Amino acid sequence: MAEILFYVLSAAALLFGLGVVLAKSPMMSVLSLLGSFFCLAVIYLLAGFQFLAAAQILVYAGAILVLFLFVIMLLNLGELGAIAERSNSFLDSTAARIGAVIAVGMGVVGLAAASRAAFQPVRVEPGKGLDGLEAIATELFGRYSLAFEAASILLLATMVAVIALAKRQRRGLKNGGRA
Repeated sequence: MAEILFYVLSAAALLFGLGVVLAKSPMMSVLSLLGSFFCLAVIYLLAGFQFLAAAQILVYAGAILVLFLFVIMLLNLGELGAIAERSNSFLDSTAARIGAVIAVGMGVVGLAAASRAAFQPVRVEPGKGLDGLEAIATELFGRYSLAFEAASILLLATMVAVIALAKRQRRGLKNGGRA
């Protein structure tokens, strides 16, 4: 039964992920992301990771999703047609080109690090799961410290980009709609 539930939730998480990417409305995209987060939390519960499931709901479905909703409201993404008519191309600005080069560079470094790493499965006692905070901290700040730091840099870059976009939009509104 748990195996069937795992496959059903995995398929649902993938469908919700497609909904995030393919949704025309930013609100539908955020709601699809919420569905994906809940499916992943239940998969964590099935695997015996109760702490990770609770963290998934509290941190991602709670805090990160609320942050996304604030960004949608701040940038007023309801008028996507008007914004699309004003912007010519994504890679016209120098900052966008630099950001794309940095993103590709981080991807290449991540792939190189992953190909050289000797991944070994974590030894878990039968029926207990990897739910102790000490075990999670040891793995997170030991073997996966590079990935953890890369995720923090990515979140920081996202926050700076959101602030820059909001500032740019306000400046465009002061100039009579010209960006």
